[in-house]
Amino acid sequence: MPDDDASRAGGVDPRELWLSQDRPRRGRRPAFSREGIVAAAVELADAEGLEAVTMRRVAARVGAGVMSLYSYAPDKETLLELMIDRVAGELPAGREVTGDWRADLKAVARSQRANMLRHPWLPAALATRRTPGPNTLAFMEHVLAALRPAGLDGAARMEVFAQVTAFVAGHVAHEVAQASAAWTSERLAAEARYLAEVAADGRHPELAAVLASSREPADPDATFTRFLDRLVDGLDAEL
Repeated sequence: MPDDDASRAGGVDPRELWLSQDRPRRGRRPAFSREGIVAAAVELADAEGLEAVTMRRVAARVGAGVMSLYSYAPDKETLLELMIDRVAGELPAGREVTGDWRADLKAVARSQRANMLRHPWLPAALATRRTPGPNTLAFMEHVLAALRPAGLDGAARMEVFAQVTAFVAGHVAHEVAQASAAWTSERLAAEARYLAEVAADGRHPELAAVLASSREPADPDATFTRFLDRLVDGLDAEL
């Protein structure tokens, strides 16, 4: 049986994946648990990125044969679904809602950002539609309950949840990319000189005005809060 992840695309039926016990899908039971295998995959993705997660690498990390992993996850797509739901278990699904949907929604977004910063591969993983597992469903239930006081119907609450999640994922993806870029002080200074020269050519008056009034860059937390406030305030105005 090949161990090339691309050759095993397709996944399993969601009912088999989420409603069955922690047991191998076929054949003799390996001496490893699905939980341990998924934890190893998450650790690998956290350390080296999603591209590093292959069935062979995960098997080596837990000291198993590649064939043993296929008993729990028949392909990388299924393994990724398990990984996403595992880290969703870190979200505060059990927290009581306050009745102030704006405050609760902002708390949801902040918890999502913290979760994605701990697991920088998560924004990219969420870009493809996944079948929600038990941890994801628990968090979804929490968010839908938090949005009930807004007076939205079920479909609209799901849309708001998706909108906020997409905003957080995009913001964190940008944060992670910026942090990993080689933005040395020399490069930043060179960019500032370039923009100053462009602004002075008379052909970009709006850019010149923005640069003239630019403040010191805010810290990442303050920037996220400002963007989130605008998003939630916009939703409030629409409602």
